[in-house]
Amino acid sequence: MEFTQLIDLASERLGGAALFTNDEFFAPKENLVRASQPEWREGEYTERGKWMDGWETRRRRSPGYDWCIVRLGLPGRIHGVVVDTAFFTGNYPESCSIEGCTVDGFADEATLTGDRVTWTEILPQSPLRGNDRNLFEISPSQKFTHLRLNIFPDGGVARLRVHGVVLPEWWSLHRGGGELDLAAVEHGGRVVQCSDEHYGNPVNMIMPGQPLGMHDGWETKRRRGPGHDWAIVRLGARGQIRRAVIDTSHFKGNAPGSCSIEVCDSAVEVPPADAEWQTILQLTSLMAHTVHDFVDRVSREAPTASHARLNIHPDGGVARLRLFGVPVLGG
Repeated sequence: MEFTQLIDLASERLGGAALFTNDEFFAPKENLVRASQPEWREGEYTERGKWMDGWETRRRRSPGYDWCIVRLGLPGRIHGVVVDTAFFTGNYPESCSIEGCTVDGFADEATLTGDRVTWTEILPQSPLRGNDRNLFEISPSQKFTHLRLNIFPDGGVARLRVHGVVLPEWWSLHRGGGELDLAAVEHGGRVVQCSDEHYGNPVNMIMPGQPLGMHDGWETKRRRGPGHDWAIVRLGARGQIRRAVIDTSHFKGNAPGSCSIEVCDSAVEVPPADAEWQTILQLTSLMAHTVHDFVDRVSREAPTASHARLNIHPDGGVARLRLFGVPVLGG
């Protein structure tokens, strides 16, 4: 799997935030983690200069470099980063480096900029191209909660995408017992394979919060032959699914006609072709623009599973998928 297909741990949608910087004279640091794509506004200026959709520092006239500290929305293991310099053509940094640290709780500026935190370099100083998506693969190691983006010597970066795998504190999450959404991004769930994602990325289904619109879901193209579409989710923890919620909100003329859910237990990221799938939700009709809460339809004999496969018949869009169950920790 390409690292860009993994979740963006720094996204503002997941609680990511640009916390502190030494300079943001031309454009604010908060733009770095915006979920939207960078945009260009022809002829628009602020009192300080050209309006830019990114983080941009002033022209440095002394030795050193500029930096910005970002808190990841979800702590995790980083597999790659994208340093996007979209629309920065004569004002992008010559190079950048990235460091990471792990801090419990909510660290203040004094903590993150002082000597009490140990920063680990995950990307050595590397050249950047202007007006481009600069992709850097990272060798995954420890879990990080914060990153520090260093730019040499100054300039502008439109977006920072930090792709990786969420590493939740399951023992803490399950301290009180009860059911948890095993598929949720914030609990480490991830989509590892799907039949089609022409109109919408399937990872949208397991994002937190209510769907924002039809663009904020998984939608396939119109099927013109036999068969059906499907998406496989690797659960954040192995467990027994007891309840499923399938939300077709905003999909009014393009919701699936029906769906089913299967599960399997596999040690690998993508289950092999000969994996044994067991149906836990039989083929069930779906309605458009509706939250379907299948409390009593999920099989009480559902086995312990690592993966779930949502089948939609024949095609269409799903806004959210919630798979509530009991995690099996240490199993």
